[in-house]
Amino acid sequence: MKNHPLQLFIVFLFFGFSTVYGQYTEVINSNKPGFSESPYSVGTGVYQFESSLFFRNVSVEPTFSRPQSLGFDMLFRTSFFLEKLELNVQASYQRDKIAFKNIFTSDYSVNGIGRFTVGAKYLVYQQEYEDKSKEIRSWKRRMAFDYKRLIPSVAVYAGLNTDMVNDIYKTGSMSPKVGLLLQNNLSSDFNIVTNVFYDKIGTDFSEISYIVTGTYNFNDYWSGFVENQTVFLENQNNTNIGTGLAYLYSKNLQINASGRLLIEGNAQGFYGGFGVSYRIDTHKDSYKELDENGREATSTPISEYNKKQGGFFSRLFSIFKKKERRKTNTRKRKRN
Repeated sequence: MKNHPLQLFIVFLFFGFSTVYGQYTEVINSNKPGFSESPYSVGTGVYQFESSLFFRNVSVEPTFSRPQSLGFDMLFRTSFFLEKLELNVQASYQRDKIAFKNIFTSDYSVNGIGRFTVGAKYLVYQQEYEDKSKEIRSWKRRMAFDYKRLIPSVAVYAGLNTDMVNDIYKTGSMSPKVGLLLQNNLSSDFNIVTNVFYDKIGTDFSEISYIVTGTYNFNDYWSGFVENQTVFLENQNNTNIGTGLAYLYSKNLQINASGRLLIEGNAQGFYGGFGVSYRIDTHKDSYKELDENGREATSTPISEYNKKQGGFFSRLFSIFKKKERRKTNTRKRKRN
C-alpha cells in the first residue's frame, strides 16, 4: 500500500477513491474535483476538509435568470462510530448575478449562502476482487477479466437541506435529500462511480439527478476524470460535462482543478473550479489478538513482555539504575 499510494486514492467527486478492502486509506480519499460521491467513507478518526473556489457563467436566456456565480464551496467529512458510516456537511458562500432580460438587460448582485446540507452515507455492500497478481501457474487466468468487477459497491445517502440560505435559494422549509451511490473498480487504475439523487423532496423545487464519473490514475501522483451530470427539473433539464486533474501533494493533501461545459435549458456556458483537500488523520486500527480457539487472548507475548518491563516510571528509573551500575563497575576497574 505504501508503494502504491494513488491506488488507494482515486480522484472523484468525490474525486479520489480508495482501495475496496477498507474504508480508511493511507492517503487522502477526496471527492474533489468531481460532483459525484464515492460510496466509501473516510474512516474513523479522520477529519477531512474539501474546499474549492468556483466560477460559473452562462448566457442570459429566461426573463429572470442567474447567469453568473463566484463562490467558495466546503465539504467536511468524518466518521465517529462505524468505518462504513460517514457524516458530512456541505456549504457554499457565493456572489450571484441576477439578470432581467426584456428589451434591455439589467442585473444586480447578491451575496450569501447558496447551500447548507447535513448528511450521512452508509456502505451497504462492499465488493471484493480476486488478487490475480499471485497467479503464476496460468498467464491466461492471471490476465482474465474478473467479472465480479461489474458488480458495484453500494452505499445509501440521506441528508437534510437547511433553509439557512440566501433568499434566491430558499425553498420555504427544510427538505430531505436521498441518494444511491455506486462504484465499479474495473481495474486497479480505472473506476466508474454512479450516483442517483432525489433532492429537495416535498418542495416546489424538487429535482432528480444522476452523475456518472470515470476516473483514471496515471501514476502515483496524478489522476484525471471525465464526468456527466444531468438534473431533471419541472420546467427544464440542466446538463454539464466536465473533466479535470488531481495531484497528490502529500498523503494528507490533494490539489485539483476542473472545467465544465454547461447546458441549462436554452442557456449555455462554462464552469471552472480550483480546490484543495486536506485531512487531519488520527485514525487507529482496532484489533484483538485471538488464541488458537478463536477467543480473545488474555496473555500474549507482548502483554507478558510489558509486565516484565513494568510501567513507564519503572522503565525510566531502570535507566538510572543501569547508569549507576556502570559507574560502580568503572570505579572497581580503576581501583584494580
